[in-house]
Amino acid sequence: MSTLTVDKDAFFRRVRHLYNSWKNNEDNLENIGKVDAIVVILGQDQDVVYSKSLSLQTWLFGYEMTDIMMVFCHQSIHVLASKKKVDFLKLIESSKENEESVPPITLLVRDKSDKDAANFETLRTAIAKSRNGKIIGEFSKDKFSGEFVDEWKKVFNAQNYETLDMSNALAYIMAPKDEHELALITKASNLSSDIYAKYLRDEITEIIDSDKKVRHSKLADGVEQAIANKKYLKGVDPSNVDLCYTAIIQSGGKYNLKFSAVSDKNNLHFGAITCALGVRYKQYCSNIVRTLMVNPNDEQKNLYEFLVELEESVLEKLKDGIRLSDVYQHALDIVTKRDKHLVDKMTKNIGFAMGLEFREGSMLLAPKSNAIAKKGMVFNIAIGFSGLINRSASDAEAKNYALFLGDTVVVNENSTATVLTQSKKRLKNIAIIIKDDDEESEEEEKKPEIVPEEDYTTRGSRRTAVLENKLRNESTSEEKRKIHQKELSESLNEAARARLASKSGSKKEETSRKSNISYKNVNQMPKEPEVGDLKIFVDKKYETVILPIFGIPVPFHISTIKNISQSIEGDYTYLRVNFFHPGATLARNESNLFSNNFDSTFLKELTYRSTNVKEPGEISAPSSNLNTAFRLIKEVQKKFKTREAEEREKEGIVKQDTLVLSQNKANPKLKDLYIRPNIITKRIHGTLEAHTNGFRFTSIRGDKVDILYNNIKHAFFQPCDGEMLILLHFTLRNPIMFGKKKQSEVQFYTEVGEITTDLGKHQHMHDRDDLAAEQAERELRQKLKTAFKTFCDKVEQMTRQEIEFDTPFRELGFPGVPNRSTVLLQPTSGCLVNLTEWPPFVITLEEVELVHFERVQFHLKNFDMIFVFKDYHRKISMVNAVPMNMLDHVKEWLNSCDIRYTEGIQSLNWAKIMKTIVDDPEGFFDSGGWTFLDPDSEAENADDSDSEQDDQYKPSGSEESVEESDSEFSENSDVSEEESESEQSLGTSEESGKDWSELEEEAAAADKNHNDFVDDYTQRKNKGPGFRSKPPPPKHSSSHHSSHKGSVKRSRDRRDEGRRDKHKKFRK
Repeated sequence: MSTLTVDKDAFFRRVRHLYNSWKNNEDNLENIGKVDAIVVILGQDQDVVYSKSLSLQTWLFGYEMTDIMMVFCHQSIHVLASKKKVDFLKLIESSKENEESVPPITLLVRDKSDKDAANFETLRTAIAKSRNGKIIGEFSKDKFSGEFVDEWKKVFNAQNYETLDMSNALAYIMAPKDEHELALITKASNLSSDIYAKYLRDEITEIIDSDKKVRHSKLADGVEQAIANKKYLKGVDPSNVDLCYTAIIQSGGKYNLKFSAVSDKNNLHFGAITCALGVRYKQYCSNIVRTLMVNPNDEQKNLYEFLVELEESVLEKLKDGIRLSDVYQHALDIVTKRDKHLVDKMTKNIGFAMGLEFREGSMLLAPKSNAIAKKGMVFNIAIGFSGLINRSASDAEAKNYALFLGDTVVVNENSTATVLTQSKKRLKNIAIIIKDDDEESEEEEKKPEIVPEEDYTTRGSRRTAVLENKLRNESTSEEKRKIHQKELSESLNEAARARLASKSGSKKEETSRKSNISYKNVNQMPKEPEVGDLKIFVDKKYETVILPIFGIPVPFHISTIKNISQSIEGDYTYLRVNFFHPGATLARNESNLFSNNFDSTFLKELTYRSTNVKEPGEISAPSSNLNTAFRLIKEVQKKFKTREAEEREKEGIVKQDTLVLSQNKANPKLKDLYIRPNIITKRIHGTLEAHTNGFRFTSIRGDKVDILYNNIKHAFFQPCDGEMLILLHFTLRNPIMFGKKKQSEVQFYTEVGEITTDLGKHQHMHDRDDLAAEQAERELRQKLKTAFKTFCDKVEQMTRQEIEFDTPFRELGFPGVPNRSTVLLQPTSGCLVNLTEWPPFVITLEEVELVHFERVQFHLKNFDMIFVFKDYHRKISMVNAVPMNMLDHVKEWLNSCDIRYTEGIQSLNWAKIMKTIVDDPEGFFDSGGWTFLDPDSEAENADDSDSEQDDQYKPSGSEESVEESDSEFSENSDVSEEESESEQSLGTSEESGKDWSELEEEAAAADKNHNDFVDDYTQRKNKGPGFRSKPPPPKHSSSHHSSHKGSVKRSRDRRDEGRRDKHKKFRK
């Protein structure tokens, strides 16, 4: 118990509310104004789940405890418990926290030696001094057992006290929930919705789809197992989750619309199926009720839609200040107006108040309930009709059916009650349509019937069940993702355009560079003799180098010097000084060095020479001045650059508040932790302690690192499951300075077991030393997990959920390379992280605009992920080498997080893309925005271009192409044969690679050898009028030559004739 803490602010706030209601009784609560004291005692009963005593204790202290007694008197509060429990409650005993409306608190430690006789006497005396000391308020229905309770009963019965039941009054006092309680109930409601939608509904759909026989009780057991599965718990510790009651699944004509009903052992019937389940998170309850209908007829559809409208009407009526009986009467009037026969079939009440107890019997939405609804009250609205008759039923079990609908809601002041269980309940979301083969074959002969999309979905295969979140074939998950991604794509550009428009007025602040003027006036110039002797002088105070130029000492600030070099050549030493000047290569931080000096004349370099020969009478050689100047300039330059780097590091630092140290010894604390990044080069361990407004890490050598709660953006707790480190990691809103650098990621960790293994050591599976070491490591892991988890719980409790530690989902992780090495990237409820390797990788999902997958190709084993942020000035983040088999897994995760994703086969130049967007955001979004990444748009463009090419291209089989080819053939048929022969002859190996002059010489030689020369005119005359001279053939490529190489050899005469023809044509 000592490891836990009480939220003292919540305790005093709630005790103050209790005493104000007790003394003033503005709500006219039953019996509370009559009692002189209130006594609450708890025993050892472990089987009690709900009781007013447990609820009051949890409401005040935040935890359940046994063998404890609380006495509330008008002038004092007494708590009797064991020493450990008293130590746990020490925080509330401090008188500094008490106010006038809260009486002083006294903690009494149990004394088993006298069976608490002295303590009971103290309590009896306190009761006697409270008003008349005769009438005691108690919870009459709470009957606890145990020695402690029995001893008190003896003392109590001996005093003849008069008792009054306080159950109804205190239930009404605790009914309005504060922000912290509403947050817990909201989490519980989300869990109820997830268990129903992601497990129970999918399980029932699968059973119907596969035509299995499964008992109701088996399904209920499955729900109990699902609440321990992290798959259905979004970042919630399973130890804090429980069921309010065993899930109730009913079908087959036997329905009991009460939450005390039990799922029977009958098989699930494919008709009307009622499902009720409630999840309890940190003792706060929630509930959800839904009815699934298989093949509903029109009468059932209409009645169900009426039930949904009835619930919505009740939610509109349930507001702050209305009597609960009036809400029930409002629902009854609507049902009577619809059908008088439905009144007898409606549930006797339509809901009840809920909180630490699942059902508050004194605050029912029923005819005789006079309680007034208040803002912040939480109700379980549950409306149903039983004993309904299905006249078109195909079997006896389907003839009798029921409809049941329920949600967890919170009352508002002047508006409709807010529904916390956000699971869809419209007809299209609960109707299941199945078809058999016979029906399918009959419908194929008929004209197909079109079912409206907004109504419900039908699909015909052997037996098919269709729901919004469950379809039979695997491809439907991809289809659903595409539909969802299309919705995200439509809203993405609009949201981005609106966001940029709102930021268009703000201009980015430009940091001005410090002045590099050495001396503001001549009087600041040093009077050293070296300056007068025209030697190089280094002024360390003003970080200036005074150089003699044309007999005048000229000062240059150290920031103007780019570099210096020294060399010795013969009897001389040379010192070369290079300056920054326009046109030189500049670093990023030097880019604005000349922005205000456009008209100035710049010096590029200076070289000084001095002799190494020492003249008689000189103490040192003249070159010693250059040597000294070289050394001093280097020192001043290094010092200046170091200071500049430190100032640049401090530029983004926001001054934090002062850490308020808490002197309480029970502060959450973890010892022997290492910090990353290291404060010094060597890692050192220390202690992490939580104080009033922040954490302080103190190393063993006294270094302190303070992290304030309001500067923590994300807090992560990564247990040592499958890891060699157990750690706490903080991502900060504004960086802090330590280790001479600003840090936005701070981590505290300790090692679990040995990270390195001695491979030379002989190991045997039955070695006792190894077995003992493994057992010791398991115990250490468990001990560290408990210590870290306790620390996190205490911090969350102390900060009232301002700091919530998120735990990565290891089972949802996938490998990737965000920095240098392959790591396991693990999603959390709001981030994607890798915390084991350094530097860490933390992506906040709320800041991500979209994710693009690059290199997505069938033959590749890996792809890359690009994270584009909503802040377009921020550099994109990249994860490389994600295995291709994880693509669907990553898509499913991103889709569930409502993050738009796209994919492509190429790697894009993101620096240019982001610069284009930032330079002209309006033009970017006017041209379609992020749709250019959509593969569908690329496919459409490709189709358009293909269609244009198709218009221009005409296949050989078409009529037009045949006519054109015929006409071409008729015109050129006379020369086609000769062309082919000449082309083949010209393509011989003798001609390949020869230039024009060689070809002319060969043609001339051929002319001399043959007397039967035929020129173009003679050839044309012989051929007749239909002949047309052929155009000069193009120069033959090597490929053309190779294609003719294997042809049959022509005769020498024909080859020579071809040469002559070619020669004449080239000459023309």
